[in-house]
Amino acid sequence: MKYCMQCGSEYQDGVKECADCPGSALVDAETMREHHIPLPGEGDTRKFVRAATAEDPFTAEDYARLLQLQHIPVFVRPRRTGTVDVLTTGSLEPWWEIMVGEEFLERATQLLTREKAQLDATAEEAARAAEEEERETEGSAPPAGTL
Repeated sequence: MKYCMQCGSEYQDGVKECADCPGSALVDAETMREHHIPLPGEGDTRKFVRAATAEDPFTAEDYARLLQLQHIPVFVRPRRTGTVDVLTTGSLEPWWEIMVGEEFLERATQLLTREKAQLDATAEEAARAAEEEERETEGSAPPAGTL
């Protein structure tokens, strides 16, 4: 039997690609065990640890997608439900935790550190562009008929 590394589905030996995960290679049971991926019917004994945090859902999704593309098992866990939680419970936990299999922690941390640096650089560039655009529009008169 062959198994999909992404979803764990079981296939006959003649099948070359998972029907649910296009592009995902099928491997034998030994390879699945080497990567700590449970076979169908086995209990999942993987341990997940926090690799990063995110303050908004879009960043959390971006991080999860990046890790999935690198075939790193990941899930995103929400920590707070709203700003009231900080006031009522004093909880200062990050909004979302990016959880990965503990054997992938080092690689995931490196990837996420690079992604965060790239996102931060992009945010700074966008802020500068917005400030420049605001300065340009402040100096010009409003279009006729808009007042």
